[in-house]
Amino acid sequence: MVRGAAKQQARERNQKQQASKAGGVSQLKARAEGLKVQCPSCKGPMASYKVLVQHMESKHPGVAVPSEASFAK
Repeated sequence: MVRGAAKQQARERNQKQQASKAGGVSQLKARAEGLKVQCPSCKGPMASYKVLVQHMESKHPGVAVPSEASFAK
């Protein structure tokens, strides 16, 4: 095994790199905060009232779109 020491060094270096990447940044909380409006029919989260109106027109055409004031918090 000629490359024994080089393999071990490469393995240690790779473990250090993997350990530094392990604490990845999750964006789940930021995404959940951005989805503020919920569809009253299917309970799907929407980013804004404008997106909700488009969603309601395409997915629930027979259901009336609630007013924007009903979503204000």
